[in-house]
Amino acid sequence: MNTNSVTETLIDCRNVWKIFGDRAPAAMQAYRERGLTKTQILQDYGCVVGVSNVDLQVRRGEIFCIMGLSGSGKSTLIRLLNRLITPTSGEIFVKGRDIAQLDAAALRDVRARHIGMVFQSVALLPHRTVLENAAFGLEVQGQAKAKRHEVAQRALAKVGLSDWANRFPAELSGGMQQRVGLARAIASDPEVILMDEPFSALDPLIRRQLQDEFRQLTKSLGKSAVFITHDLEEAIRIGDRIAIMKDGVIIQEGTAEDIVLSPADGYVAEFVAGISRLHLVKARSIMHSLGDYRARHPHHDIEQLPCASPESDLDTLINLLIRSGQDAVSVRENSALLGVISQRDLLRAVQGMQHDADTVPSLTSAEGLA
Repeated sequence: MNTNSVTETLIDCRNVWKIFGDRAPAAMQAYRERGLTKTQILQDYGCVVGVSNVDLQVRRGEIFCIMGLSGSGKSTLIRLLNRLITPTSGEIFVKGRDIAQLDAAALRDVRARHIGMVFQSVALLPHRTVLENAAFGLEVQGQAKAKRHEVAQRALAKVGLSDWANRFPAELSGGMQQRVGLARAIASDPEVILMDEPFSALDPLIRRQLQDEFRQLTKSLGKSAVFITHDLEEAIRIGDRIAIMKDGVIIQEGTAEDIVLSPADGYVAEFVAGISRLHLVKARSIMHSLGDYRARHPHHDIEQLPCASPESDLDTLINLLIRSGQDAVSVRENSALLGVISQRDLLRAVQGMQHDADTVPSLTSAEGLA
């Protein structure tokens, strides 16, 4: 894969609004100019603000998670991306094409070839076999039966359902039905897969398994994905980047580490309060510069400290300190010393505190970190 394809933007949303109701233009103007709330817009104009002034880009090869509670606008936003609903204002480009300007035939082509979608309700056809369900999108495209079944069989193999091709949906568990939905989406070989809370109705164990399988499969196939969820832990587990929505607005966008370490406001901070940082926060985010560390610990021999990479997580760093018996870890890349992390830095990171906090107690022994 070349460098250009890594950074290519496949979906580009610019100032996108969606307001439901007959007075949508007037409601949008009031929302912009007078700062009315979503509730006030409903009371004064009889309109519902679904999405408000959203800008986002989905890059080739990434999984972009959109997270929010019920009513936040996340499901409305994902339906705007393939024009299942039409924006009130703004532009949405798919591979450089403004989908609002496409005629019906061109829009069908974009949906068939570039964007696949999996809903929470998989909507499998009960009278058709698993293979026929997986091949349904190709049938709509007009592909011959032998060809579409061949492609669908390969897609089922990718999701671990080769042996179930001739069974019917009623014979499958909920998790297996979701796999069929994913196979149906990838059979058309789309560049972007849209997922609207596909695992939310499943048992926790099956859900985690499918999360891991989905991420691995998406990455192995080189696909991009937009994944909708109300669960921040799911977003962290799956996503390369995360956008958090509230009342139709994207409150914060960034990597999971960005959001957990630097929540944009109290709303986001409340979401991340219970998230474990052990496998999320990396050494590069909490290390001090060499000069800063030497100023605080002038007599320490940095060359004797155990080494970690910039991508080492908190769990790795803690175990390294415990095994070494030292009170700090050096961070190196290609033998170059980048910084140093002390015991106090680790405790602050676990608790989600900033470097300048001075209320965290020091450890008196390596066992105190266990």
